[in-house]
Amino acid sequence: MVHTPKRELLRRTLQVLAIAVGCCVVSTVDAADNGGPFQTTGIKIGEVTDTSAIVWSRLTLRESRNPSDGPMVRIEYEPAANAGRRERAVRGVVFPAGATVGDLREAVPGADGDVRISFKAQDAADWRTTEWQSVDPLGDFTTQFALDGLQPATNYQVRVESRGTGGAPGITIDGRFRTAPRADDPRRVVFTAATCFGNDDQDSPGGFKIYGSMLALDPDFFVHLGDIIYYDELAKTAELARYHWQRMYGWPGTVAFHRQVASFFVKDDHDTLRNDCWPTMKTPYMHEFTFRQGQAIFREQTPMGRLTYRTQRFGKDLQIWLVEGRDFRMPNDMPDGPEKTIWGAAQKQWFKETVAASDATFRILFTPTPLVGPDREQKRDNHANSGFRHDGNELRKFLADQSNVVSICGDRHWQYASMDPATRLREYSVGPASDEHAGGWEQEDYRPDFHRFLRVAGGFLSGTVQRTPAGPTLTLRHHDVDGVVTFEDRLTAAAP
Repeated sequence: MVHTPKRELLRRTLQVLAIAVGCCVVSTVDAADNGGPFQTTGIKIGEVTDTSAIVWSRLTLRESRNPSDGPMVRIEYEPAANAGRRERAVRGVVFPAGATVGDLREAVPGADGDVRISFKAQDAADWRTTEWQSVDPLGDFTTQFALDGLQPATNYQVRVESRGTGGAPGITIDGRFRTAPRADDPRRVVFTAATCFGNDDQDSPGGFKIYGSMLALDPDFFVHLGDIIYYDELAKTAELARYHWQRMYGWPGTVAFHRQVASFFVKDDHDTLRNDCWPTMKTPYMHEFTFRQGQAIFREQTPMGRLTYRTQRFGKDLQIWLVEGRDFRMPNDMPDGPEKTIWGAAQKQWFKETVAASDATFRILFTPTPLVGPDREQKRDNHANSGFRHDGNELRKFLADQSNVVSICGDRHWQYASMDPATRLREYSVGPASDEHAGGWEQEDYRPDFHRFLRVAGGFLSGTVQRTPAGPTLTLRHHDVDGVVTFEDRLTAAAP
């Protein structure tokens, strides 16, 4: 149905309240007495352009995820001789007697079946419907649909139907998203960004408070800046890696958010293989799980186009770049120099050419790791560190030579607004998803040569691009987990 403005406002308010108290607000059709298949891990709507979008779906065996107090694997570590290591070496993962991955706490086992998508502009009468498409049992029972022929700057309704292998109807999820404005459209655009979601650090019965707080802003799109899940010690097989995605996207508040907001997903180390990883890294304690499997599972679990680095226009005043920081990087422990790079030569050339060619008023780099920092001296993993100093200097200088460009980064477990002393390039760290996940920096270590704002706590970042009497503006706001603004930076576009 089409909602009147008052009813729409009431509906969104109730959704936010439901997320805050942990209620699942996923809309279902024919859910009563239904034997499945279900869609307990929800849908994800991604890669929205002015004429297209991708819808991700996964079929599940049960209506709810396993209880949080159920059986869990036991991690066996190498002998105490390795106890002083920053990361303890894992010997193996031991399952409870008779248990499989699907029996573990918070697991959401998949189910075979088919999915189809119906979608329409919110004010249109007729729906467009795809053909039924089977989920992939070898790909965690997921499937994706590319929707095209959409209208720019338009609210769309989407309906994701399921059916079992015998054709019996399963659960249906209703969702919505908004397409991007055309490149010549100067309309207002709002986005949010977040990073570092530790499953054991959730702060709400429904998962994470920030999902409800971000939904209240009605963003045009959301950027997940990596560390979506944390493989590290537990993900020793592909199935255990997929288990991380199941439990993270089984939270009701997470499901409610992603069925209503278009998202862009960026991969980092913890959702590729392990901390600070690179493609040729020796990982004797990862057992069966490999870097290549991590790459494939990320694309399996997120709506993703041809490449994991891409750029997207949102109207006349905004263009964004989302970069790949793991697949092409050279070893962190390689000596620094002109040849050492995080993005790889091809991606870096693409980035420079597309940024220079853009006529968008504001241009934003979304990067999974810091470009400006400051960061901790012992780290050697990002452009703000000495390990990639030459690469970082090159990119900071290039961006500083452009007009109206800023960097927004993930990875760091604290929020900041910084300015590079050498180039004056601005960077904003979105901070971790919860206060429980914050750390790695101390509030008293404020660096006046870099910092304009520092907050060692959880939350997210929002951005608003709009026309004002003074000209086009980009307003960036840091929020706490409840959505309260803790810092605001308003940038008025400078002449090219």
